Amino acid sequence: MLQVQNISFAYIDKLVLRNIHFNIKKGQNIAIIGESGCGKSTLLKVIYGLYDLEEGTIFWNENEILGPKAHLVPGMPFIKYLSQDFDLMPYITVAENVGKFLSNIHKDQKEARIQELLEIVEMMDYADVKAQYLSGGQQQRVALARALALEPEILLLDEPFSHIDNFRKNALRRNLFAYLKAKGVTCMVATHDSTDALSFADETIVLHKGEIIDMGDSQSLYENPINKYVASLFGEVNELQLSDIVVVDGIDEQVLLYPHQLKVVENGLMQVVVKQSYFKGSYYLIKAVFNRKVVFFEHETALPLNEEVRLMIA
Repeated sequence: MLQVQNISFAYIDKLVLRNIHFNIKKGQNIAIIGESGCGKSTLLKVIYGLYDLEEGTIFWNENEILGPKAHLVPGMPFIKYLSQDFDLMPYITVAENVGKFLSNIHKDQKEARIQELLEIVEMMDYADVKAQYLSGGQQQRVALARALALEPEILLLDEPFSHIDNFRKNALRRNLFAYLKAKGVTCMVATHDSTDALSFADETIVLHKGEIIDMGDSQSLYENPINKYVASLFGEVNELQLSDIVVVDGIDEQVLLYPHQLKVVENGLMQVVVKQSYFKGSYYLIKAVFNRKVVFFEHETALPLNEEVRLMIA
């Protein structure tokens, strides 16, 4: 189990992480989400052992994770950390980059391991290509394979799919997280992409200004966000008065609704004016105005500019 116990960290005089506390079981996949600058990357670096803590402790089973003051070379041997800087060696091949830290004693085993990893990241056809000739997305996939080469107990990924196109990204995520589950590797992913949390994470940690404001089952966080900030991390969200949408007696509380939770009806209480229709493939995202406030809802077709429609909860 990974135990993060009341840790805080500061860059010089700026506190970046405040009283962070959580436990993670072996083999879990944890997503860390939050706005830019909230401390996601710093949290991963602290867990890896790149920084010394201001206070608190981190343990993996019985091993305390310590920073540079305790280790000549920062970082723990049973953890792999993949940063947004891929740090590949440009003048050697993809296969050589992936196998850089693998032993040469059993060459057949090394070559088989490299082949296995290149299949996971779908880079088999580039095994003999030098890293300097790869695109950013291809380099990111090679760096991911290299991080897995000496199979870690914990894998820390900082925006691991940010440079990869959607076609490759979807397949890569399925391959990677299935592999990690099968091997029992604990994984933490700092991400801006809600798909990483909703589709693949067992639990999600929500950071805001260096503090954990919520943590739990990813689906529960999505369906029952504690505030607009949390809901907005999963996409567009509307903050409305319940009485504006449905007839209620003595209740006028604020509610958070995603665009798919509002639909156009003839007798809805909420009358809005359409301002923009955005094609999303299987539906349109409609931007409208209600009482000088922007609202979003989904519709099967585009709607004319300035058309008035009525909405209710779907």
